Amino acid sequence: MKALVTGASGFTGSHLVKALKERGNEVVCLVRKSSDLSRLANQQVEWVYGDITDRSALKQAMNGVDTVFHIAAYVELGIVDAAKMAQINVEGTRAVLETAQAAGVSKVVYCSTIGVFGDTQGRVIDETFQREQKDFSSAYDVTKYEAQKLVDEFAAKGLPVVSILPSGIFGADDPHFGPVVKQFLKGGLKLWARGKRITGIVHVDDLAIALLLAAERGKPGDWYIISAGDMTTREMFEILSRESGVPAPKETPEFIVRLAGNLLDPIGRLFSWQPPLSRERVHYVYDRCVRVDASKARRELGWQPRSVEATLSELVQRS
Repeated sequence: MKALVTGASGFTGSHLVKALKERGNEVVCLVRKSSDLSRLANQQVEWVYGDITDRSALKQAMNGVDTVFHIAAYVELGIVDAAKMAQINVEGTRAVLETAQAAGVSKVVYCSTIGVFGDTQGRVIDETFQREQKDFSSAYDVTKYEAQKLVDEFAAKGLPVVSILPSGIFGADDPHFGPVVKQFLKGGLKLWARGKRITGIVHVDDLAIALLLAAERGKPGDWYIISAGDMTTREMFEILSRESGVPAPKETPEFIVRLAGNLLDPIGRLFSWQPPLSRERVHYVYDRCVRVDASKARRELGWQPRSVEATLSELVQRS
């Protein structure tokens, strides 16, 4: 198979590239000239430079390609450039889909998010769930929702596209939770927010396998939730503590966290600075909970992820 990976230099994309190469596939990587390619050091791949809104670069990248893995996205919560996020996540996805359709590729695998379901208020849901949350929690929330609508529209018109919807993606080189783990292991994380918050977890390498299985076995037009399970933040730190011997952080009172978010948010917007807490980030911690059941992926794709406990244990060993 010859595959194109958008977002190849990022966290998920780089792990997917390695999984593809390990299985003997030809890989084309679409990256920006400004991208940090260190994650792909020593990988024998074809490079095409451009971004996902550049149709000429996409056309070049898809030449002779069988499968397109669309991974690229602007992922951030808090103080973001909403217009830029929409350009990348929505219009970039439109450009990928239109170019893939014109190129006649055999399969498109789109990396979505369980966030498209909106707040499920703690209920465990599957792919049949219809979003009930009418508003949106963030610019990321709305752009990924709109992008998913585009994907579904193209699927209805006959494009062979499969959607993969991962929960929280973890790994030793995770740019989001990874630095938190490193700080914790150094003994520098004394406080945390909302120990009862529930997070779905999947190891990045298990997500890469799910993406490959979707290309091989996924039904065009279908959605597949990808999550090994979920647990509370308190349970996560208890496992990290047990594996490392470092005491788990204490919980900060909710009113202090909310106050900090309210104070730091306008300062961040004024100085174009991303504070550790903002109103949006506090909202995700306390007011939003998405829980999912990944049985369909296990059943139809034959996906067999490592456990959540094994994922967290590996974070300690490799951080």
